[in-house]
Amino acid sequence: MKEDYHKWYSPTLNKDIEMLVFGHAGYPLVLFPTTSGRFYECRDFKLIESAKWFLEEGLVQIYCPDSINELSWYDKGIHPADRVKNHVWYDQFIMDEVVNPICQERGIQKVAIAGVSFGGYHAANFAFKHPERVSHMFSLSGSFDIKSFLDGYYDDTVFYNNPVDFLPGSTHSELWNMKIILGTSDWDICLEANKTLAKILTDKNIPFWFDERKWAEHDWPIWRQMFPHYLSTI
Repeated sequence: MKEDYHKWYSPTLNKDIEMLVFGHAGYPLVLFPTTSGRFYECRDFKLIESAKWFLEEGLVQIYCPDSINELSWYDKGIHPADRVKNHVWYDQFIMDEVVNPICQERGIQKVAIAGVSFGGYHAANFAFKHPERVSHMFSLSGSFDIKSFLDGYYDDTVFYNNPVDFLPGSTHSELWNMKIILGTSDWDICLEANKTLAKILTDKNIPFWFDERKWAEHDWPIWRQMFPHYLSTI
């Protein structure tokens, strides 16, 4: 299973960034880590191993960029407005320095996006903001409302980075062409968050699969079961 390490200076984020890429060919998927996870987290917790067959067969290629959650939503040392602004820079980084180069290199218009736990927020937020660039969105035990990170602060920038707020009013036609999977479980701490997002999608008649597994907690074992199943839908 091919693994490539990349490190470069990001002009968008004004810092060095790291990323692992797995596989030698296949449909590109950008995979976000959990709350405090780094670019290597999904490898270390064997989520990548669960996708080994798809990678070795050249069916998918998985890109694992670093996160900057510690500089945005989780940085309690800066004003909430700055937390949101830093996330907006990260969103722009993913578009300009990850997704667009993949699309340009391959001559395609869209990629798949996925994330586990808080990475599920990143996947959903990016996909629903930029549906013209996302063909598939897989959230594994994600949560989609970030208002609790902002100490009561709220403005338009928060609104447009909070899927449960901006998605109900979105009319972008490509939302209805996206393949969406919300993965959760009956013991998942994010079960209600997934039900809330599912209702929004249902109310908008956007097709999706609500995959609620049984007897499983919010942790890597169930995500390692979900991930290859979801990859099989690409």
